[in-house]
Amino acid sequence: MTASSSLPPETVFDWLDTEAAKRAEAGLTRRLRPRPAQQDELDLAGNDYLGLARDKRVAGAAAAAALRWGAGSTGSRLVTGSTELHAELEHELARFCGAQAALVFSSGFAANLGAVTALSGAESAIVSDKYVHASLIEGCRLSRADVAAVAHATPDAVRHALSTRRKPRALVVTESVFSVDGDLAPIEELAGICREHGAALLIDDAHGFGVLGEGGRGAVHTAGLSAAPDVVTTLTLSKALGAQGGAVVGPRRVIRHLVETARSFIFDTALAPASAAAALTALSVLKSEPGLPEKATNHAVDLSMQLKAAGLHTTLPEAAVTSVRAPSPEAAVSWAEACAEHGIRVACFRPPSVPDGVSRLRLTARADLTESDVERAVKVIAETAPPGATA
Repeated sequence: MTASSSLPPETVFDWLDTEAAKRAEAGLTRRLRPRPAQQDELDLAGNDYLGLARDKRVAGAAAAAALRWGAGSTGSRLVTGSTELHAELEHELARFCGAQAALVFSSGFAANLGAVTALSGAESAIVSDKYVHASLIEGCRLSRADVAAVAHATPDAVRHALSTRRKPRALVVTESVFSVDGDLAPIEELAGICREHGAALLIDDAHGFGVLGEGGRGAVHTAGLSAAPDVVTTLTLSKALGAQGGAVVGPRRVIRHLVETARSFIFDTALAPASAAAALTALSVLKSEPGLPEKATNHAVDLSMQLKAAGLHTTLPEAAVTSVRAPSPEAAVSWAEACAEHGIRVACFRPPSVPDGVSRLRLTARADLTESDVERAVKVIAETAPPGATA
């Protein structure tokens, strides 16, 4: 059959069944698992680091904004989607982070996609840590730039890629806290290397913002780079702030450039006013309760150390994420399901979501966990561990 041969309509998507069978054989089938509004499970799978998603102040602000502004934003930011809430949120985010300006997107994915593509292009080289989030990878793919994905958290690899690039402009892309194992990038060293080679640095602080640094101002602020003229930070409003959306913070001229060129900003319906109000209120709570981030990170360390003491392969968290190694994709799935049956919800990360090909349970700590919550989680995870999971 030639490529141009016609097919019966009912067979056009037969290839999808073949691909699904391949994924099933490799243990990579994914399923949606709708959760109820109220659940008895202890959630160590979500990213509600400060426990603000159900905070009455935050949820109440969202409800009030929906009644005042409507259920949706009605259009893109450049048409009808920008409200006073969006402008206030951007002002407060920039001031909190210590940057000149901020721009709110409908999601963290859209923020990363827009930032990478708008700050690169055909005359640019991008040097990316090979373990960055899928949103940054998609931005690199769409950038039209020369892209080098280098060894994880290896500054010398970044230096080599920058020194051998063939394009006049360069952008280095990394996460601050990597979302799978929770390890921290050497961002101060990377900033120095970028300056040696005239490159900009883009840092995704999604898992650091609200968790690390003074009052939760993030890893970039801790490194003293928030106000740097050559550093841009992306973050999400859906993790520590418990809301929805994403943002880019950085130099004012960068934000102006994104408004005029970032396609995931220009052509996307704006973040709903309710989500903007929720994020704004959550930020206010964080300012008034600056001890919340330390509670989350302490619980993450407790989880990791107690699981390690139980004989499991765990990472030592540098923020609020830790992971437990599973012997195979299939074992990771069955392990996560067993945990859920015992009232503990954990995330299951498998290839291709994990770039190193190692399957894991990913655990996220929250500020509102108790010591008994941690002990209960450790007991369930250890007792349901599959063969080959212990050290």
